[in-house]
Parts: sequence; C-alpha cells; structure tokens
Amino acid sequence: MQIKDKRVLVTGAGGFIGSHLVERLLQEGCEVRAFIHYNSFNRWGWLDSFSREKLDQIEIFPGDIRDPNGVRAAVKGVDIVFHLAALIGIPFSYYSPDSYVDTNIKGTLNVLQACRESKVEKILITSTSEVYGTAKYVPIDEKHPRQGQSPYSATKIGADYIGESFYRSFDLPVVIVRPFNTYGPRQSARAVIPTIITQLLSGKREIKLGALHPTRDLVFVKDTVEGFVEIAKSDRTIGEEINIATGQEISIGDLAKKLIDMINPSAKIVVEKQRLRPKNSEVERLVGDNKKLLVLTNWRPRYTLDKGLRITISWFRNKENLELYKPDIYNV
Repeated sequence: MQIKDKRVLVTGAGGFIGSHLVERLLQEGCEVRAFIHYNSFNRWGWLDSFSREKLDQIEIFPGDIRDPNGVRAAVKGVDIVFHLAALIGIPFSYYSPDSYVDTNIKGTLNVLQACRESKVEKILITSTSEVYGTAKYVPIDEKHPRQGQSPYSATKIGADYIGESFYRSFDLPVVIVRPFNTYGPRQSARAVIPTIITQLLSGKREIKLGALHPTRDLVFVKDTVEGFVEIAKSDRTIGEEINIATGQEISIGDLAKKLIDMINPSAKIVVEKQRLRPKNSEVERLVGDNKKLLVLTNWRPRYTLDKGLRITISWFRNKENLELYKPDIYNV
C-alpha cells in the first residue's frame, strides 16, 4: 500500500509513541488527523512541543476514545487508522481496573465499529508484549500463549482478540501491531528508563527501583515507529499479529548499571518495596522474535541499545524537558 497522500488518523497522538508516529507520517506525506484526549486546558500532550510549522500540517481532533460518537466522527473520511490510545501504566491498573476495561477494550471496540462503518482501508491496533506474560519459551513469537498477569495486560489481550474477531467476522482489514519495550525521548516517568535517567540527572546518588532481575527487549522509539509505517505499507500484513522486537534482552539491573556508567558512575541502586509488582504479576522475561516483521515488511532495526540510550539521555539533559518530570515521586 502506498501511504503518501493517504488520510490517516492516529489515536493517542499526544502520547509518547503516538507523537513520534505523527512526525514520521508527516515525513511520509500523509494527511494526519491527530486524536488527542480532550481536556479543559486544551493541552495536546507532546504535540504541544511541535513547531508551529509542523502543527499547521496536522488536524487536531480532541475527544475521548471511550465515546463511540466522537470516535465515529474522528474516523469519518480517513483511509488508515493507527490506534494507539490506551491506558498503559501497569501499577495503576491494580488500583483502577475498570478504567482500563473502558479505555482499552471498549475504546478499541469503538474504533473497530467506526472503521467498519466508514470502510477504512487498514486499521493497525496497538498491542503490547505484556500480553505474553513471562516467557514460556524464547524468543517469544506471535504464537506464544497469552497470560493476563496484570489488569492492564488482560485488557490488551481482550482488545487484541476483539480486533481479530472483526477481521474474521467482518473481513475488516485489521493488523495487530505488538511492540516490545519501547523507549526514547518523551517517554513518561512510569517507565524504567526515564525513571533511572531523571533520578541520575537530578543528582541523586541512590537510584530507587523495583525488581532488578526481570529482562526486557528494548526497542528505540524511532525503530518502533518505523515498524508501524512499514506494516501499514505492506499488503501482506492484514489479519496478522506482528511483533516489533530486537531479539535481544537485558535485565533491569544491568540496564540501570549501564545508565549509571553513562551518567554518574558513583550512584548506587536501591530496591524500594513499593515499586515491586505482586509476585505472580511480575513478568520475569521478555525477548521477542521479529522474524515475521522482517519477512512481511522492509523493516530493519537502525538503533543499537547504546545509541538509543545516548539519544534519550541527551534529550533529558535539556533543562526544559527534565523539568517536566518529578524524580522524587514514584510514578505509577
């Protein structure tokens, strides 16, 4: 599929990955409609950091993914939908599971219903590697069993299956895009890399973390976004579930030591009890198989972990960016 000049909708456009995707789609020559979460302050998330020239190329659509009427209006007239809007914090899902069901499951249903009604050419539903839970085998391919180890992951499993059902029941052109642990500039403090970097750059000598032994497959945000674009372009991806992964893993402890060496070698790691997940909820190991993505698309990873971390640290060193974070507070 040629996506140049296509009318595209990005839900969750003001978020971490969404904002990077909007920028990349503009580079591809798409007409972008950005669905952002309505708020009375008229704030557009990370889109507020864009230049006026860039914003003039985007149609901003404030709304709520939980509202079927607003979603229907947002989808009307578009060719491709990139659905990224979601509640993502795992610890917060322990406290407010209802809101995750409403946003992640019902919100995805609203998008699918609207796309069916508007006869959209392609819908990319954003999943997460958390749907796999702790690896039963590695690398984790798309056939790996699903395990709802948190209310968050359970709602994403539900959203994935609803997407699959619309493909099978109504021949809707759905693709399930499953990024592993994306990181980079603009990521929220609820993720481990910003948590470590902001504590280090604020001068802390004791870096507070949760469990150190779990491993993660870390994908730089520009590689993740490129995966979305290449999946959208490929005519072979409809009806598929596709991992975006590097195939490499690193433990949280080793990651923290790497960042400490890059920023402040004198800092020490302290495990804080409140940051630990419940034992049966912790995902012990995540490392993805990216063979399907490599076969079905032209995607190839461009960023090593060290290169991606250097870019991320550089972004956080900007005082205006660092001041947006609260390193003294555990962000759930």
